[in-house]
Amino acid sequence: MADVIHLLPDSIANQIAAGEVIQRPASVVKELIENSLDAGATHITLHVKDAGRTFIQVIDDGKGMSATDLRMAFERHATSKIKSAHDLFALTTMGFRGEALPSVAAISQVEVKSRREEDELGSLLFISGSKVEKQEIVAAAAGTSITVKNIFYNVPARRKFLKSNESERRNIFTEFERIVLVNPDVEFSLVENGVETLHLPKTGLRQRIIQIEGKNTNQQLIEIDEETSLGKMHGYVIRPEFARKGKVNQFFFVNSRYIRHPYFHKAVATAFEPLIAANEKPDYYIYFQVDPDTIDVNIHPTKTEVKFENEQALWQILMVTVKESLGKFNAIPTIDFDRDDAPEIPVYNPSHASSMPRVSVDPGYNPFHSRRPETSKPAAPAFGWEQLYSGFEKENEPAAGAENNVSATLFKPEGSDRNLPETELFPEHYQYKQKYILTSVKSGLMIIDQHRAHVRILFDKYLEQIRNKKGISQRVLFPEVLNLPASEAAALPSVMDDLEALGFELSDLGGGSFAVQAVPSEIENADPAALIRSMIGKSMETGGDVKSEIQEAIALSLANLTAIPYGRTLTTKEMLLIVSQLFASPFPTYTPDGQTVINVISEAEIEKRM
Repeated sequence: MADVIHLLPDSIANQIAAGEVIQRPASVVKELIENSLDAGATHITLHVKDAGRTFIQVIDDGKGMSATDLRMAFERHATSKIKSAHDLFALTTMGFRGEALPSVAAISQVEVKSRREEDELGSLLFISGSKVEKQEIVAAAAGTSITVKNIFYNVPARRKFLKSNESERRNIFTEFERIVLVNPDVEFSLVENGVETLHLPKTGLRQRIIQIEGKNTNQQLIEIDEETSLGKMHGYVIRPEFARKGKVNQFFFVNSRYIRHPYFHKAVATAFEPLIAANEKPDYYIYFQVDPDTIDVNIHPTKTEVKFENEQALWQILMVTVKESLGKFNAIPTIDFDRDDAPEIPVYNPSHASSMPRVSVDPGYNPFHSRRPETSKPAAPAFGWEQLYSGFEKENEPAAGAENNVSATLFKPEGSDRNLPETELFPEHYQYKQKYILTSVKSGLMIIDQHRAHVRILFDKYLEQIRNKKGISQRVLFPEVLNLPASEAAALPSVMDDLEALGFELSDLGGGSFAVQAVPSEIENADPAALIRSMIGKSMETGGDVKSEIQEAIALSLANLTAIPYGRTLTTKEMLLIVSQLFASPFPTYTPDGQTVINVISEAEIEKRM
């Protein structure tokens, strides 16, 4: 019988390696820029067309390559970094795998032009599908220019699984952002379809963060800096008051390499825990410098996961360092008592005699009898119905101030001027702890979460407006300027139609800045910039490929941000409006993200407890 085991041709082996290393155009961008950084480049320009599908070019002013090095760079396992097995665990550079360039060449058409500073002429190399088609001597600038065309042209099964241009463009921005944040001493330019969309001059770390995330970030950053025998950590965390829901910017870097590390993320979250709401998350940019021998970077093909030798000790140091920085910069809130109308308390003087004030007491007074004189129940034990009743807001109690008249703005139905009969469906409504609406139904006692109910109502309304483009705009007197980081500016076009359908109107000021000219009429008192950023972030989290998913994410994000909060007193009419509109929804029992809106305590269960 013939032998069945044989060696794979290099072209097939490279395609297999490409399956791990090159997942999308953003992977190519990452590999090429990291090679430029290893070559000592001080200025790197990235050109992209069609979200990287048809054209990616990286130009640098690094060391360049000789004709021999240029050819060798595309051979499997060729590297300038590793000479022994020990070197695998002591790397501080990026492009050391020896598979990136051959993997790129295996699934695309590559043109490389390179020249060393000491050479008069450079070399030009054409490779298509791992096959060298041409190599020649040419005039070239010092450094390297590498162009990748038609990614996955020879692997159609992989190509058809690429996502939309907007999604692939965001992935490129994400990789680009991770690289520039750790290399502030390098000048970067990003050119899309022939137009420069981002230019980042050399600067310091703080300024690089501001370049990427926007000018407003400067006042939000708190510096952290700690050096121990285990290594050094430095960077910035956000002030707690600027923590937000949805997508946030959270970065860990170790020895100038971006990593994901859920364990260290928990350390930062623990430091922020008492200072922010449970559903809010802080931004952070944290950089570790450790001995390369104490980490293992070879546990994942893309090198984004790293194993530390002293993880528990570093966790403690990180948590304490963040906590101390928050305290040092007065991020921990202090108690500020309102002294207006406060009684004047005299200073104690021991020379002045003082006597106990006399209080007149009526021994026959019963607060329950005076409150509910018609009640004929006997005196209650420690827990009675009177105490339970005191947790409710009475029907006729007015809302706390005109600004709390929610029905006038947030959930005003069409034709709401008509008088809704309070006995039509639900005869009585009570608000408990300014959080729940309680009402009697045939099967028992119904409890409705007021915030979640309003989220359900608004979600249905906003989704209908988006799909039918019925949103009503209201022009703002003073347009607010919205400064978006590069990744969010890249995602904005994919949701612009839906924002306009809701009633938002934005004008492009250039450089990632937009003027908010109009907002939906229902949210005139909300922060439009925060709303838009939240909706962009939600779209980025969903991947942004299916239009209906984007629309639902935007509608849910806006509903969560504009729904009535807990702690707001509602009038009887407002409670009736919520209940009536809730049961007009096709899905009244759950919010769109699956949280319970309604719960019913049966009459049998109530009687069992009595």
